[in-house]
Amino acid sequence: MSEVTVDAFDFRATVATRNRYQRIAPLYDAMESLMERRYFAWRQRLWSLVQGPKVLEVGVGTGRNMPFYRPDLAITAIDLTPGMIERAHRRFDRLNIRVQLRLGDVQALDFPDDAFDTAVATFVFCSVPNPALGLAELYRVVRPNGQVLLLEHVRSTNCLIGATMDVLNPLVVRMVGANINRRTVDIVKRSFLRVERIEDAGIRGLVKLITARVVR
Repeated sequence: MSEVTVDAFDFRATVATRNRYQRIAPLYDAMESLMERRYFAWRQRLWSLVQGPKVLEVGVGTGRNMPFYRPDLAITAIDLTPGMIERAHRRFDRLNIRVQLRLGDVQALDFPDDAFDTAVATFVFCSVPNPALGLAELYRVVRPNGQVLLLEHVRSTNCLIGATMDVLNPLVVRMVGANINRRTVDIVKRSFLRVERIEDAGIRGLVKLITARVVR
């Protein structure tokens, strides 16, 4: 693990991220409704790949993945923001599913080493202040040979589109908290995780389904 450098936890950036999502939590589902129609099937595909029984979902948000939770899985779901957890609880109650919901930060997980068989995140690492630190934590809490499955939007490799995303990113971050120009695939490749497969899940490769494994 010595070849990978992970920067320190940024408390101020984390608080700012929490505050942004707390502010938009009541509107979040409406804001994301158009994207959800496009990527519903990819959420379903991701969860079809999950190996259990013990699964951690980070950044559960309002619980958009809950309809895909399988009864054979023991799922713990966390989110940084109280307002998101509150809305996830409402969905949890409606669906009558089995899940442990709690506040938590992927950059500083309150779980022992090797606690889970799979970790899942969907459209989360665009918002994590220090994604390398978050991935290092997933590497720690997922058992050897366990999975990390990520569905993430990324910066375009098209020069013009990528440059436009760079220009717009500061405004988008202030409004909704997400970095639209993050090179998440590269960040995962530089992490402790071993990338097994990358699938294009969006127009012009703007969304990727990343399958990685913990090897140590």
